Amino acid sequence: MTTSSSTRYIVRPEGRIAYDVQGTGPLVVLVPGMGDLRAAYRFLAPELLAAGYTVATTDLRGHGDSDSTFSSYGDSATAGDIEALIDELGGKAVIGGNSLAAGAAVIVAAAHPEKVSGLVLLGPFVRNPHASAFQIWLFRAMMAPLWVSTMWKAYMPTLYKGTKPADFEQYRDTVIASLKRPGYGKAFSLTTNQTDHAPAEASLAHVSAPAIVIMGETDPDFTDPVGEATWIGAKLKAEVVMVPDAGHYPQSQRPDITTPAVLGFLATVTAVA
Repeated sequence: MTTSSSTRYIVRPEGRIAYDVQGTGPLVVLVPGMGDLRAAYRFLAPELLAAGYTVATTDLRGHGDSDSTFSSYGDSATAGDIEALIDELGGKAVIGGNSLAAGAAVIVAAAHPEKVSGLVLLGPFVRNPHASAFQIWLFRAMMAPLWVSTMWKAYMPTLYKGTKPADFEQYRDTVIASLKRPGYGKAFSLTTNQTDHAPAEASLAHVSAPAIVIMGETDPDFTDPVGEATWIGAKLKAEVVMVPDAGHYPQSQRPDITTPAVLGFLATVTAVA
């Protein structure tokens, strides 16, 4: 697991949220998506730290080293956790969010502009995808607690369409081991059932923070990744970066493209001493 002597926790109603923080300088909070761990930023975080930023990586509730005792999950719940972490660490933050965490980041930025200096949206879900009732039911059935670890192990590679990280197999084993712990499969299943991106979509018009949208060109979660990224970019007046040969996780699939893009954006919204 990812627990180390440096792992910290913030106490929230119903449980704790795990995070790591290092560095001095402008604060960047990095949040993974559903079914993932804060180690999803294992390539990006060290580069941001070396560039002079304070970097906090956090697990979602019911994932990784966070507790699995929560009753509510998804974008809005995650937004509350991100806000609490920013308050815990003090000051204003750039929020980096992957997948549903991007939607959560948008919610925080809209509700608390004084706490957010920028948004880095990676493979972002900021509105509900077009899917039939059957497709939604099928995915939720696949992620039922009894077999969620088996199904997610099989499903994960499809989300990494294109280049996979050299350590993909090892990383997948870590994710699955996390899911197999008592209570965590149920928490993941609840996340799939409760996640709703409508609050994020409703928040888009109220975001004033600058943003960058980074989307894998072959992201299988979207029928038209370019179209989705362009739509989000227009809504937020954001820079859009399409990452070739990458699926849903451009930060780990193509760090050679994603990291410079993030650093370039950060330089425009923060001042590193």
